[in-house]
Amino acid sequence: MARGAASPEDLLARVIDGDRASLARVLSLVERGGDPARAVARALDGRGEKAYTVGITGSPGAGKSTLTSALIEVVRAADQRVAVLAVDPSSPFTGGAILGDRVRMGDHALDDAVFIRSMATRGHLGGLAVAAPEAVRVLGSAGFDWVLVETVGVGQVEVEVAGQTDTTVVVVNPGWGDAVQAAKAGLMEIADVFVVNKADRPGAAEAEADLRRVLDLSGGAGEDWRVPIVRTTATSAEGVADVWAAVGRHRDHQTASGDLQERRRRRAADEITRLVGIRLLEQARAVTSGDRAAELADAVARGATDPWTAADELLA
Repeated sequence: MARGAASPEDLLARVIDGDRASLARVLSLVERGGDPARAVARALDGRGEKAYTVGITGSPGAGKSTLTSALIEVVRAADQRVAVLAVDPSSPFTGGAILGDRVRMGDHALDDAVFIRSMATRGHLGGLAVAAPEAVRVLGSAGFDWVLVETVGVGQVEVEVAGQTDTTVVVVNPGWGDAVQAAKAGLMEIADVFVVNKADRPGAAEAEADLRRVLDLSGGAGEDWRVPIVRTTATSAEGVADVWAAVGRHRDHQTASGDLQERRRRRAADEITRLVGIRLLEQARAVTSGDRAAELADAVARGATDPWTAADELLA
């Protein structure tokens, strides 16, 4: 840490006091990964678990950012504080996050009860799957009642991050081939609420019917929680309040049944497993560096030994 630089403990104390600049700095440490992120995690000391998290994912162009912005309006109308973590791909030029989401949500920029942050992996070990949960805890420690985690696209990382939330909202459009594509992307398994956005376009009713059929076949409609499908036109805010009401019902259902605590326990176990994997990979890289590792690699390449024997020698 540079001389005179604030420690993670000092920064988090300022975050808890409402300092937005310190909040941005702490999130940058988490995003960077490595020892700074570990220091933040230790300084949090269990704080930040009270915020309720809502994942918002779906196909590119489905209107997730517009829906998220409209949901912010609903949350603020209830006089609650909300943070948005927009999970973006890394820029190939700067390693930073694409700022389009923050531009689209600019209407909320002057509201102190709203905080919007784009997050990129920056290429560190574990990437977004590791950084996002820690960022959510930091936002929770800042006193936000809700954290919305919006993802770009439906790749493996995006689906994984969105699924690591208390309630997951999957957004689709009419004519997207909703049911088949959602099933291929693994969205049927993580969806707690489906949203058919741009419902003012033709095919909204058919998209809803297709989704319902696939949910029935896949077991997504169970006795405990029948996944609702809500039609919205986010640009005009039509149906947005219904989406938030569905999120609230899912939260109430999970709280009453004990599923919320169990979901969080499973999430914590998965996070610990990922972190153990990262630490072991770091150790493996340390073991396989150096002159002897280079000699063994050359021997394997020449056929003088096999990779299993080489690995055994390095581990020994």
